[in-house]
Amino acid sequence: MWFIGVDVGGTFTDFHAMNISDGRVFLHKTPSTPNDPSLAIMTGLDSLLEKSGIDVGEIVRLAHGTTVATNALIQRRGARVAVITTEGFKDLLEIGRQIRPKMYDLKADNPLPLSERHMRFEIAERVGSKGEVIKPLSTNAISDIIQRVKASNAEACAVCLLFSFLMPEHEKKIREELSMNIPNLQISLSAEVQPEFREYERFSTTLLNAYLQPVIGEYMRKLGKKFKEKAPNARLGINQSSGGLMSVERAEAMPIRTALSGPAAGTVGAIYQAKLGERANIITLDMGGTSADVALIQNYESGIGYDRVVADFPVRLPMIDIHTVGAGGGSVAWFDKDNLMKVGPLSAGAEPGPACYSRGGKQATVSDANLILGRLPDKLIGGAMSLDIAKAETAILPIAERLEFSIERTAHGIIGIVVSNMVRAIRAVSIERGHDPRDFSLMAFGGAGALHAADVAKELDMSEIIVPPSPGILCAQGLVVSDLKEDFVVTRRVPYNRNTIQNIQKDLKGLVSRAEQWFQEEGIMGEDRITRISFDMRYVRQNFELTIPWIELSGPPILDYSSSLEVLTGRFYEQHEKTYGHFTEKDPIEIVNIRLMALGRSSAEINPVSEEHLNNSPHPISQRSVWFEPNKPSKTPIYSRGDLRFGHALVGPAIIEQLDAVTVIFPGDTVKVDSSGNLIIKVK
Repeated sequence: MWFIGVDVGGTFTDFHAMNISDGRVFLHKTPSTPNDPSLAIMTGLDSLLEKSGIDVGEIVRLAHGTTVATNALIQRRGARVAVITTEGFKDLLEIGRQIRPKMYDLKADNPLPLSERHMRFEIAERVGSKGEVIKPLSTNAISDIIQRVKASNAEACAVCLLFSFLMPEHEKKIREELSMNIPNLQISLSAEVQPEFREYERFSTTLLNAYLQPVIGEYMRKLGKKFKEKAPNARLGINQSSGGLMSVERAEAMPIRTALSGPAAGTVGAIYQAKLGERANIITLDMGGTSADVALIQNYESGIGYDRVVADFPVRLPMIDIHTVGAGGGSVAWFDKDNLMKVGPLSAGAEPGPACYSRGGKQATVSDANLILGRLPDKLIGGAMSLDIAKAETAILPIAERLEFSIERTAHGIIGIVVSNMVRAIRAVSIERGHDPRDFSLMAFGGAGALHAADVAKELDMSEIIVPPSPGILCAQGLVVSDLKEDFVVTRRVPYNRNTIQNIQKDLKGLVSRAEQWFQEEGIMGEDRITRISFDMRYVRQNFELTIPWIELSGPPILDYSSSLEVLTGRFYEQHEKTYGHFTEKDPIEIVNIRLMALGRSSAEINPVSEEHLNNSPHPISQRSVWFEPNKPSKTPIYSRGDLRFGHALVGPAIIEQLDAVTVIFPGDTVKVDSSGNLIIKVK
């Protein structure tokens, strides 16, 4: 029984196959095909099956992390979208919160809404703040709006009515009539996409969802059809930004949930490896070809944020708290107007790629710099891709001449700048939030994470680096061990007092019932069911709320409605002080949203026990000159990761090569292999 994870990145598409019966693992890596990601998935799957000898009939699940939604938003390649909203609110998407995108840039402006003003239509109806109908929705109003949407030639429609999260019947009625009269129209309801208060964020999230529906829908249908033909017995799961899997059908209806699909899978994989290595507190560094993603994990838990910006647009949905910067192997070195060299966020991507890839790239990139410094070998992916150092030198030479530096010193400077970009990102998720990075281990993964981890750790004075067994394919591994997941929420503003549980009992029962139905639809049985309930809480008249966990249940979600909520008080005070630096026991508290997270446990968690090797270090497979300093190289032994076993230890300098990544060990640093196959590097 095989679980296969496939992560589509900007440069490579990665595969991680695990047999959940005996723990066997096979890895594969193939260049991405940006114009049609499904092409790389299917051809890569064929190669994986051929190489590993896996019978296609033994595949139980294929889990997919996708960047299609993010790329469509960045490149503005979505659908022609109409918006239907309550009379008087068509300009809400432009008015927003009246906050400048950059505080000190008076010329910076928010992006224009993805639905132009003439594509936004008002309908005569009104629901009040208590869910009461103030102005009924008439048949004439619906008929008129249908004609206007039909005349607009829209491919998708976002229905965003005022207070629809309290009374969704008007939105549902409009969808029913639209579906009957415009059969091919994709429709998103705000009461389903984001059923919470705050109109602007709800409207924006729903519009983005509608904008993506035709693009993602076509991609999901195409991929689902191809995969079903290939592996009829297997189930296809799509990773969400919150770190769990959903069905293809759910992804078609809610494509905005896949906006941070790939990075979220990396965080799940990092937590899995952290548990195996018994490191509860880590900071992740996921560096790929285009960007670097960082996240802070405490007690094996990643933070979940509900207000994010994706491609400059606000999105309010549960997402793993990941900070992204344009720092990857393909990041381009360039000169700004101030005549200072910058690196990124522009990337050479997969096509044409860095100059050393010999695919037409001419600009100097981070990968070119690493090759010149001897940190990269002349072949990647087990010899499947050759790197050309002469082309790398040709790309960096103009920059070196402009700076009047040697090529090696220039390459070292390029590495230094991209490291500084990643250090700033880690400071944003740690120091700026009251966490000392020295109290955490740095887990480096992605194709380029282990190349730069030592530089990053030294800048932050971190003493330990963890490199997983397959760092370049950890996102795909995270997909294999991901749980099935669905989030439910209801907005209910109630005072926090002794009567709170009685006031929200009906809402809790409704959420539990919806979770129970989802468990049944997904075929999740018995103890594999996990239910987590939390509350968005704040002081009365406070502008923002904090999500406070209440209870976690295993098995059938049976709640004791007589239980007290007083346990929340201490948690709320603790979280408020951690977030804002203070709390008071005198001011009244209120609950704003009730959240339920339903999880279906994955059965792919296997930790093979390794036999410890306490003999001397393995023999290097070769050696080459590596530039750890800008002025002189060091003769450095090269090791194969496959030769390293539990208990083996090395002292730097050293380079450790494997199919999916390269790990750099600086002079004086030590590395040891733990029982889970992680490299534990102690930074000097």
